Amino acid sequence: MKIFKHGHHRLFEADEETAKIVSDMLLDLERNGMDAVRKYSSHFDNWSPESFELSPQQIDEAIAQVPEQILDDTAYSQDNVRRFAEAQMTMFHDVELEVRPGAVLGHKHIPIRSLASYIPGGAYPLFGSAQMSIIPARVAGVENIYAFTPPVKGGTYYPATINAMKQAGADRIFILGGVPALAMAAFGMEDLQPVDMICGAGNKYIAEAKRQLFGRCGIDLLAGPSEIAIIADGSVDPYIVAADILGQAEHDLNTGLILICFDEDYAQRCVDEISWQLPKLGTRNIAEPAWNNNGQICIAANREEAVALCDDWAPEHLEVLASAEEQQYYLEHLHNYGSLFLGEETTVAYGDKTIGTNHILPTSRAARYTGGVWVGKFLKTVTYQRCTPAASVEIGEVVLRQCLAENLPGHAKTAELRVDKYHQ
Repeated sequence: MKIFKHGHHRLFEADEETAKIVSDMLLDLERNGMDAVRKYSSHFDNWSPESFELSPQQIDEAIAQVPEQILDDTAYSQDNVRRFAEAQMTMFHDVELEVRPGAVLGHKHIPIRSLASYIPGGAYPLFGSAQMSIIPARVAGVENIYAFTPPVKGGTYYPATINAMKQAGADRIFILGGVPALAMAAFGMEDLQPVDMICGAGNKYIAEAKRQLFGRCGIDLLAGPSEIAIIADGSVDPYIVAADILGQAEHDLNTGLILICFDEDYAQRCVDEISWQLPKLGTRNIAEPAWNNNGQICIAANREEAVALCDDWAPEHLEVLASAEEQQYYLEHLHNYGSLFLGEETTVAYGDKTIGTNHILPTSRAARYTGGVWVGKFLKTVTYQRCTPAASVEIGEVVLRQCLAENLPGHAKTAELRVDKYHQ
């Protein structure tokens, strides 16, 4: 493997300053409730309405402002997400097994009861994020889904986001951003009971708040800056490679970017294309430093080395821009990625917005041990057991001996009394 262009891949890492700020805020929010929520919302967002929750009338008024084409496109995208989530649900089956005569074991899948879905606003109205946490949760059977999104500077909100949250299935919608939104959901304030889980992406303060609140409630995953890896075998026009790299580079100054190809000439053509496209990009102020500082290009000796390198990098998004014959090899051999895009006919933006897979994905090499958000994220797989009297004796005699060998007389007694009671 040869490095053609060096770059820094920022991993999710401890940030003592951010951790301290978030910790102090959460303590204040837990102690002072809605007074602290209003204080921080006013300070950071200049937003202090009478109620942070939108009324049904306000929701209807917001949706009425959304252009018809956006309504149609949102419905199209959400239908894809919903159909895929419903297909995923078919894999869940209850299990019951008589492991020994009279000893029955089972498992069942139970949805969590309540979810806070955080839909980021920030620099862009990312209303497509609404469907990614709300729809799979609703399909899983979550009873109560509360959606939060920050206000737009100047004291308003994006109508398209409100529409997306409502059509995805949110029960209640709150215009509240940042750490106060997560605190309101996790601690429970006013008539909102503490939620079982918080889901959704956001800035470093959202990520840190989720980390600190984990345990108090569940979280989907910790997501750092966006990432894209591309394996290109040379059969795809460098124009496409460059566009796909820059499409992710515009996300964040810390976006992770890596291209893995197989010869220096192709690598140089991709670099030339990026240099040609950058001046024309409306988000050049973000994309250019992200590419300059973080963009990496590696020349692999063969496809086996490309797979090994990519698995080590473990990207959030992975595009395989290769011939149809090569795509199957990569599908079978790659292990570590959040979502895989095969062939030039698809691209990361398809997964971000419309095609139906989820865009809440692992970053910072977390793809080594987890996938992204899906319908199963909102289900608990729990077990149960029951015994006949005869089976209780058989199992109990073994447990009694084990407990005595482990010097646990209290445990042993619970088995012994059943052996004595049911022994014939």
